[in-house]
Amino acid sequence: MMDECGCGAHYGKDEGYCRCGTHRHEHDFRRRFLTKAEKADKLRKYAEELKMEIKAVEEEIAELQN
Repeated sequence: MMDECGCGAHYGKDEGYCRCGTHRHEHDFRRRFLTKAEKADKLRKYAEELKMEIKAVEEEIAELQN
């Protein structure tokens, strides 16, 4: 299974379980609370994804204008 959340901590049959809390866990347990450091890290990663998306959109616009 593709490591969609980027945590690198997938395990189990078909790697469908994830230790970061993004995917299902054994017995359907999922962490509900993150530490401040975990929240900040997730927000930094999200901001980077948004920057990459903006760059891709700008490239697409530039290509369409040529």
